[in-house]
Amino acid sequence: MSAPVQSRRDGASPTDKQLELDISGMTCAACANRIERKLNKLDGVTAMVNLATERALVQGLGTSNDDVALAISTVEKAGYGAALHDDEDDTWTQRAAAERTSSLRRRMGVAGLLSIPLMSLTLQLALVPSVRFPGWQLVCVLLALPIVTWCAWPFHRATVRGIRHRSLSMDTLISLGATVSFLWALWTLKYPATDAGYWLGFGRTPAGADAVYLDVAAGMVTFQLAGRYFESRARRRAGEVLHALGNLAAKQARRLLPDGTTEMIPAEELRRGDSYVVLPGERFVADGSIADGSSTIDSSAMTGESVPVETAPGDAVLGGTTNLTGRLVVLAEAVGARTRLAQMAAIADEAQRRKSRVQKMADKVTQYFVPSVIVLAIVVGLAWFFATGSGARALANGVAVLIIACPCALGLATPTALMVGVGRAGQLGILVKGQDALESSGRIDTVVLDKTGTLTTGRMAVTDVVPAPGLTPSDVLVPAAAVERSSEHPIARAIVTVADDLTALTGPSTSSGTEEGSRTDRSTTMAEPPHVTDFRALLGWGARALVDGKECIVGRLDTVTAASPTTPEPVEGWATDAITSAERAGAVAVAVRHDGTLLGVVTMADQVKPSAQSAVEKLKEMGLRTVLLTGDSELVANHVAAQLGIDEVRARVLPDEKSGVVQSLRDEGRNVAMVGDGINDSAALATANLGIAMGQGTEIAMKSADIIIVRDDLRTLVDAIQLSRRTISTIKMNLVWAFGYNIAAIPIAAAGLLNPLIAAAAMAMSSVLVVSNSLRLRTYEPVD
Repeated sequence: MSAPVQSRRDGASPTDKQLELDISGMTCAACANRIERKLNKLDGVTAMVNLATERALVQGLGTSNDDVALAISTVEKAGYGAALHDDEDDTWTQRAAAERTSSLRRRMGVAGLLSIPLMSLTLQLALVPSVRFPGWQLVCVLLALPIVTWCAWPFHRATVRGIRHRSLSMDTLISLGATVSFLWALWTLKYPATDAGYWLGFGRTPAGADAVYLDVAAGMVTFQLAGRYFESRARRRAGEVLHALGNLAAKQARRLLPDGTTEMIPAEELRRGDSYVVLPGERFVADGSIADGSSTIDSSAMTGESVPVETAPGDAVLGGTTNLTGRLVVLAEAVGARTRLAQMAAIADEAQRRKSRVQKMADKVTQYFVPSVIVLAIVVGLAWFFATGSGARALANGVAVLIIACPCALGLATPTALMVGVGRAGQLGILVKGQDALESSGRIDTVVLDKTGTLTTGRMAVTDVVPAPGLTPSDVLVPAAAVERSSEHPIARAIVTVADDLTALTGPSTSSGTEEGSRTDRSTTMAEPPHVTDFRALLGWGARALVDGKECIVGRLDTVTAASPTTPEPVEGWATDAITSAERAGAVAVAVRHDGTLLGVVTMADQVKPSAQSAVEKLKEMGLRTVLLTGDSELVANHVAAQLGIDEVRARVLPDEKSGVVQSLRDEGRNVAMVGDGINDSAALATANLGIAMGQGTEIAMKSADIIIVRDDLRTLVDAIQLSRRTISTIKMNLVWAFGYNIAAIPIAAAGLLNPLIAAAAMAMSSVLVVSNSLRLRTYEPVD
């Protein structure tokens, strides 16, 4: 896998010095913020820590052993573990995640087994004094002791670590709540409370009920361990979605030797220019072209394209796709880090490290929220103590505030949704360079579309042949193709292609001709492959050559007429009508003149992609305004826009003016997405709120873009926007729940209407709910 590719919006370039660390021991957003602050205190260092992926990206340090050691020691001094991330060997991260999940499962199991009888016993004894027996408090303490010590140890350890480094986290709230509850229970063993209480959902409680806080301590730890365990599993599943692209890479290659035999080699030893063999069922190791064989290729795992593609010699293939049927020999053209798959995996890997604006805001809130909650809990406890004189009620309400206000869900609301959204996008052939790009795409209201190569195929194709009266299309195409075979112009290639197709279907022209003189001679001559000499391009627009010793000119009508060495025949109405009709339709028309005689007119156009119309319709259904931006004439641009139903046309725009048009749209207050594929689109892609590059475009365009559409299907653009909108909707739902939960619950707890046990259960469930809600994005299905 190649080094991570930075997006322009991240402020870093691929050449910036950077290293990546795997972090262990983080439990909440406050942990990630603390590590970030420590690393950012190093000279010239800019660090970013992601809780969801448990990684830190450190820029400004080199990759020498001393630099790595400095970064790791800084993290360790903050109280966490760190190791240099290795793209090729992720066992450290996997092992740390597996150990954390396993530890949480064991502790949760023990806590659950002890909490069930403990909570049943303490609640019954608290609410029904008649069933209490001598020493019942001691029995409850012994049941609770393993829960609040060994089972709750991860929370206590994190709290001690935070206090040692003068910082607080969500673990601090849990540890304090459990410890205070347990110590108060021990206090009541010596000094039993006699005050009556009130529990939300139950009402007035008998004297002494509020003194039994072992169930609160045990229940709170159990619920939190369960929440952390399911959260840990969910985060691992979300990460697996995001890394699916990297797992597509083949590990070995079957290299073809000069003697025709093959040898198995590690994929990294394959070199550009090598030929390798791919058998049915195997994945392509490198990007290249088929040198021998034909087959059907399945690219669904990489691009989301469900229909297998038939391939033949000369066709391009991508590493990571699967050969289904025949044996293929492939000439490797891009290997290792240069393959499209490696670049996609690197960008996807980078995407999960970057933070969106919403996530940065949430992290900022949690940084100040935890100490504020502790202060609030103390204030509530003191207020109740001075108001009622009851230590039990003061403690109960203070602990309830401490637990219910814990913003665990807030720290997970944004990163989990964005991580799953980025991963699902990758599975659908949508490569998102960063979470901020996904966030931006959910807010756009205007889509600017480049024409050539984006809405159209970028390849000219013959749409009609209008021969002179008495001639056939073959009489026009055969001499025209003879001239154009020596040219690399797109128009030339279009004429040669259709002429070859016509010849393959009907054979060379054998028309007997109905006219006298040169036309009869020409039909007879064309029965044999023409002899071409003296080719040269004409200034203006056209080409000429001697075809069977007679001059043949192909080009614009005025060029053909002006270049004719003989007295030209008058231009007849059929020719001007054909050219006028073609121009009105946005097509290009060329005339063919052989030996001074006008043979006919060939019209051609850049073909609109089959998926373009459906994509534009879907964009408009979503309430987006579409704009066609092109350097072509108004006539051509308006024809394409009318054909596709595009709202607005900006034609005759020079490449260096495209970014100005995008900026003017932004100045109007629009959130603009620019979709392009060429070098001339790169500035506009960078200027737009969101740059989207087609995956078959130039490397410069893809580097300027925020999102890359891997599939050559414009409907994937609709998928990108719809998935982005759903992701943003999920984030908002998560944040509404996380903020709303805290805002609604804190006053209830402070008013003394919420039992701490219920508060602990509600807080744990809120974290699980947020992660589960984010995981629903995995079920997003593309548009039809």
